[in-house]
Parts: sequence; structure tokens; C-alpha cells
Amino acid sequence: MSAAYHSHTAVLAASSTAEHRPLIITLFAVFVAATLGITVWAGRQTKSASDFYAGGRQFTAFQNGLAVSGDYMSAASFLGIAGAIALFGYDGFLYSIGFLVAWLVALLLVAEPLRNSGRYTMGDVLAYRMRQRPVRTAAGVSTIVVSIFYLLAQMAGAGVLVSLLLGITSDAGKILIVALVGVLMIVYVTIGGMKGTTWVQMVKAVLLIAGAILMTFMVLWKFNFNVSDLLGTAAEKSGHGASFLEPGLKYGATGTSKLDFLSLGIALVLGTAGLPHILIRFYTVPTAKAARKSVNWAIGIIGAFYLMTIALGFGAAALIGPKEIIAKNPAGNAAAPQLAEYLGGVGTTGGAIMLAVISAVAFATILAVVAGLTLASSSSFAHDIYANVIRKGKASEKEEMRAARWATVFIGAAAILLGAFARDMNVAGLVALAFAVAASANLPTLLYSLFWKRFTTQGALWSIYGGLASSVILVLFSPVVSGNAKTSMFKGVDFAWFPLENPGLISIPLGFLLGWIGSLLSKEEPDKGKYAELEVKSLTGIGAH
Repeated sequence: MSAAYHSHTAVLAASSTAEHRPLIITLFAVFVAATLGITVWAGRQTKSASDFYAGGRQFTAFQNGLAVSGDYMSAASFLGIAGAIALFGYDGFLYSIGFLVAWLVALLLVAEPLRNSGRYTMGDVLAYRMRQRPVRTAAGVSTIVVSIFYLLAQMAGAGVLVSLLLGITSDAGKILIVALVGVLMIVYVTIGGMKGTTWVQMVKAVLLIAGAILMTFMVLWKFNFNVSDLLGTAAEKSGHGASFLEPGLKYGATGTSKLDFLSLGIALVLGTAGLPHILIRFYTVPTAKAARKSVNWAIGIIGAFYLMTIALGFGAAALIGPKEIIAKNPAGNAAAPQLAEYLGGVGTTGGAIMLAVISAVAFATILAVVAGLTLASSSSFAHDIYANVIRKGKASEKEEMRAARWATVFIGAAAILLGAFARDMNVAGLVALAFAVAASANLPTLLYSLFWKRFTTQGALWSIYGGLASSVILVLFSPVVSGNAKTSMFKGVDFAWFPLENPGLISIPLGFLLGWIGSLLSKEEPDKGKYAELEVKSLTGIGAH
């Protein structure tokens, strides 16, 4: 296809989007209003702390599996992975594999023991056999930091989506959109709590899967259901030829990029089991068996979705081409909505409807994930830091819920502020950073607490703060924040001395090592009776809430 054809379709797309903008905005508003309606309805049924934090533990395994997949298939899954595959081919698909394999760690090591041992937050499990106040403070701080990293990715995705729909190109306009998403998410959590958030996640998971099935079918139909033809055209259009379908386009050119791939892989596979907004989902079901079943459902749903990202990513590369994708967003985050418009027919009402529906589904995805993240961090602040540290366990349920709602406002404000800087970064890469921080700070402490008799309070604090500090410091001085002219958070400056984009290779082993050394050097004698209690409770469910 000639360059003239592409410039013609680009002009046509711009005029068509402008012409159909009222229709696009109307469809988009209907989706947002529907999810807000669900939140308000669920909010009226949120009476107790158990309702607010854990949805009253009334959800079935299938419902929770749907909600877990809704929580997990974020802007990174839909926008970031499709963009990464469209620009880097085989290496972009590695995100899909990493995100999916990670569930096996969550299923085999964490889901059941956590449901049995805790009540509302990760801090409940850690504080069971440790000194309450320092450990709960550390768990609360870690949860908030991981959630804010993850929120950045969702904010960046929302900015790209809405500016694409509304035709906003100015930086000020994009920042305003990020602020709007932040305000919406604060409303979701403060009104709906876990019940509202879970229902929105379930609805959104169904919509996202339906949207992905429709687009996958349409892409394959364009190539007469010949996958080989699709991949061949994508490789040809990518400008990289056969190497587009082979490993090494993004990770493999140099020794550093190979290490970066290893670092990314470790972070993706180990990160899920330490993500606060995923961990709290295990508390919304009545039993540990239901928690395990819900993870099985989630693996099936998420696996099917990630298989479809192959068609979405390579379809975008084949039908639109990298140049046009980068022109809309340097990190490729707009590839999926661009593909939707192309499949519906550029310059037609069908194209406008496809763009609006797929973008609205992606936006609902972002809102649902953002609500889950904010709920995890505000719950941890209210339950771990406010109720158990500041008020020393004497806060009433009402006071605790009020603290959670205020925490939501402050966390939302922080996410808006930082999200404004992250608008040009690939959202899958940003989420991978949250995975690295979660795997460095939360996972070692959680596994040691559940499975190591000699683990002490000092070990827990060294592990959480050491893993957290090392991962955050390495990210701050990496090419993600400065030094890369196109996709860094701060352009035009360079204070990067850490060569890798993901800190997992260094910070995850360090988190485990510090927990081990801290426990061995501790003068505190581990409470073996409490460990035995926790072991029985985590493995059998006796005495679980």
C-alpha cells in the first residue's frame, strides 16, 4: 500500500472522527453513566465495614473470577499490549505471556492461605504473628506506593483514549482528562466501596471480552481466517521484515536489553501474587475453596483474552502500520482504538460506532481497575494505619470507613498529579514497574510470613522497606523517568544511571535476601505458637473470617 493511500486514510479518519464526534461522545457518556448507576445502586447496600472492604463476602467463585479478571485486564492489557505487539511484534507479546503465567504463582502459593489467614488487607496476614504497629505501617505504605505506580498506567491510558475520541491534542487538554478520570474514580470508591467496584468489574470484564472477540473475528475475517497471512502482512508492514516475528526486536539487540527482558519477565511472573488490589479480591468470597475456584475462572477468562491480543496487536501492525500508530501516541497506546475504527470503516458511521464502543469499553476498564486500586490503598490506610496504628485498634467501623473515604480523595489527587507526567509512556511498561515494586516489597514478606517459622518483625520490615526503596530508587534513576527523549516521564533531562527499564532483576532478590538476613540478625524470638496457629488456619481455614 502506498504512502499516498495512508495519508489519504489519515485525513479521512480525522474528518470522519470530527463529523461523528457527537455520536461518539453520546455512546461514551452512556457507558460512563451506566457504570456510575451500578456504583450508586451498590453503594446503597454498603452498610458495614465488611461490605465496604470485602463486599460482604457474598460473591460466588464465578462472579469473583469475573471480577478478578476485570481487575486484572487493565489499560495495560488492552491498550498497552496491543500497542507493544503492533510496534515490536514477538517481543510485545511477551507481556501477555508474563501476565498470564503469573497467575500460577498466585494460585499455587497465595490465594487459599491468604483467604484463610486475613480479613480485609495484606497487613492482616503479616501482623498475625509479628508486632502489629510497625508491620501494619509498612504494609500500608507498600500498598499505597504499589497502587500509585499502577494508577499511573491507568491514567496514561485514559488520557490517550479520551483525547483520541475528543480530538484533543494539547497537553493542557490531556492533563484535564487525567484529572477528570481521577475525580470519577474517587466517586466510584467513596460511594460504592467493594460491592460497587466488584459489580463494575464484572460488567466491564464481559464487555471487554465481547469487544475483543468482535475485533479478533473482524481482523481474521480481513485475512480469510489465515493467521499466516495476517502475520506475514504485519511483518511486511512493520518495516522489520521477518525479524518482527522473532525474539530480539526490543529485547536482544544488546546485552543490556537482554537483561531488561529477564528483569521484566521476573517482575511479571512474580508481581501478581503481591499486587494489593488482586490480593484483596480473595477476601470477597465466603471460603478458601471459592477463592481457589475464582482464580481458576480468572485464568480461563484472562488466558482467552491474552490469546486475542495476538490478533489485535498484529492486526493493528498489518492494517494500520507503525507510523500511523506512533503518530497518534509515541508508545502505541492508541493502536486498539485505531484498529477498531479501521475495522468499522474509516470515514463511516460504522467506524465511528466501533471507535466509540471499543474506547468506551477500554475507558470502563480503566475506571474499574482504578477503583479497585484506590480501594486497596484506601482500605490499607484506613484498616492498617488509621485503625490499628494511629487509633490502636479503638476506631469504630464508621470512623474506619470515613478514614477510607478521605484516603481515597488524597490517593486520587496524587494519581492525578503524577498521571499528568506519564501520559506519553507505554501503559504495559508502566504496569510492569508496579509488578516489580509489588514483587520486591510484598511477595517476599507474604511468603515468609506464611511458610517460614523463623521469620521475625525485623525481617518483615527489612524486606518491605528494602524491596520498596530499592525498586523505587532504581526506577527513578532509570530511562523510564529521564534520558529517553520519546517515552521518558521527564523529557529533555537525563539523570539516569541505572541502565535497565525494569528494576526486578536487582530489587526482587534483594527483597527476599533482606527478609532472610533481617530475621537471622533479629534478637526477637519468633512466636512458634502463633506460627503454628497461622499454619493451621491458612491451610485448613479453621477460624477464618
